[in-house]
Amino acid sequence: MNKKVNVFGVLCFGISMVGFAQQQTDSTKVEQLDEVVITDSRFALKRENSGKTVIKISKQEIENNQGRTISELINTKSGIEINGSRSVEGQNLGTFVRGGNNRQVLVLIDGIQVNDPSIVSNDFDLRLLDLNTVESIEIIKGAASTLYGNAAATAVINITTRQSSKEVISANFLSVVGTNQTQDDLNYNGSSFTNNVSVSGTANKLTYLASFGNRFVDGISAAKSDTPEKDPFSRFNTNLKIGYEFSDAFTITAFGSYDKFKTDIDGFPPPTFTIADTDDKYVSEQSRFGLSPKFEYENGSFQVNAAFTKIDRETMSNFSTVNEAESFVVDAFNKYVFNDKFYTIVGLNYGDYKSLFATDESFTNTDPYLNIVYVSGSGLNLNAGARFNNHSEYGSHLVYSLNPSFNIKVNDGYAKIFGSYATSFIAPNLSQLFGFFGANPDLKPEENTTFEAGLEFNTKKGIRLNGVFFNRKEEHTIIFASAYENATADATVQGFEFEAAINLIKGLDFSTNYSFTEVKDGERLRVPKHKVNASLGYSFCESTFASLNYQFVGSRTDLDFSTFENVELDSFSLIDLYFSHKLINNKLKLFATVTNVFNEDYFEILGYTTKGRNVSLGLNINL
Repeated sequence: MNKKVNVFGVLCFGISMVGFAQQQTDSTKVEQLDEVVITDSRFALKRENSGKTVIKISKQEIENNQGRTISELINTKSGIEINGSRSVEGQNLGTFVRGGNNRQVLVLIDGIQVNDPSIVSNDFDLRLLDLNTVESIEIIKGAASTLYGNAAATAVINITTRQSSKEVISANFLSVVGTNQTQDDLNYNGSSFTNNVSVSGTANKLTYLASFGNRFVDGISAAKSDTPEKDPFSRFNTNLKIGYEFSDAFTITAFGSYDKFKTDIDGFPPPTFTIADTDDKYVSEQSRFGLSPKFEYENGSFQVNAAFTKIDRETMSNFSTVNEAESFVVDAFNKYVFNDKFYTIVGLNYGDYKSLFATDESFTNTDPYLNIVYVSGSGLNLNAGARFNNHSEYGSHLVYSLNPSFNIKVNDGYAKIFGSYATSFIAPNLSQLFGFFGANPDLKPEENTTFEAGLEFNTKKGIRLNGVFFNRKEEHTIIFASAYENATADATVQGFEFEAAINLIKGLDFSTNYSFTEVKDGERLRVPKHKVNASLGYSFCESTFASLNYQFVGSRTDLDFSTFENVELDSFSLIDLYFSHKLINNKLKLFATVTNVFNEDYFEILGYTTKGRNVSLGLNINL
């Protein structure tokens, strides 16, 4: 028997004999009940006073998933399917939330909208980000255009980057080596390499953080074929963030980042136009610079988030394109709190977006907005707001939201009922209007209306249960036929989501979620009707941790490009294992992962390769 397989067997057996966990100690009980959420209101409110089921990925959970990509981690959450995250590393990602698509999901980095006006979906490419530079992630689902504007129709993913150390100087080093193999070629060769180094600290009133990371993955082909070639992926990230506290009332933060990735891709060469091994390549690079001054006064604060982004992309294939894009975003807002009951935010959001196609094309958004949160103290809470979208091409549109909730004390916890009704506005992007393929300058904007209602139960004993029903109606949905066009019929998507997080005994935690998504009218490709995630884990002590993760993805529809007919893709199940141990006063952490333990063979995207069983080993040093 191959010695590499023996090594894998010992590793797999050793990890599977360990317990399973998701948090570090039974302080989980207190943290779960007193958890603070921000994204749904922009104020730090206790979860019980929030009218949404906010998904919060903490710093601890990120550390317990080192070795994963950001898309793989987000893909374990309810109502979310990031298609392509299980395939070859450079595969395009489809972020489907509650049956929506990429252009209906808004990504924020440190509170600032990020997107690519030159790309078809006007979205942000998560392949650019390194999870090791992230401090935490909050996700709210449903229409959030009132607070966040255009595109926030099915979800907002708010990514907070690493914070500076409180020490004068601190350093962090991470290195991961792993396999990258298919179900048919379990060679266990080192083909995946991730490295990240950061230095940060606080010196009097100055805070700073600088980091560099790189990732290289090789070993498998994008196209599933009898004679596959390798399609490598490489990325590097550089980040610099500096903050200065001029006084107790005034602080300013400046940042700059440069991210670039390059990947080999497989395409559809003529004359057959069927997926095949080709020598196609794709390169994307992004430069971002920003400034965030903040002035605090009694009961309130005034803040400006401003950022400039430059994006260059190139596709080298039979249909080669070169894209250049720029965006300038400013969000200025004032927060004021009345008597700890009324929380108000008044702001102005401005965005200027440009992209080069046959000629330079651009549009601007200028959106004033208002949002009010009322926390009665007797159980009734209300989150309501309105935004006046002023689009340079499509004129003015009013969007609004109403989100009441009511909670009651139950023993040492609470029970909460909540609902929301909200509208959203999605303007066609520059690529759909003026791009290289299928452009249509006569497109109408999409308009969505979302209703949701749910229940949540949370106790200090470490039990949190919640369920939510949603219904979204879409008008003028933008689809692609021979060109981009508005659908003639309205689309309706509805579903149900359930989440549970239970601290079984000290250190032993279980979490699960189930999503049911039903397209009543219209059609959605690659969106599973049923999806389940579950995690079971155990912390032996402060230094030793292990987890078992399960994912089930139900059958879904995909398009066969050889016949241009829809086909049904089979459901599949995946099991992953993780183990970590800390040494030298918790300064050194060693960890190991095994993904797709049972080497499940399946299609995530018809015609494309998925990952088989893979193993990785890593170390993380904190100084």
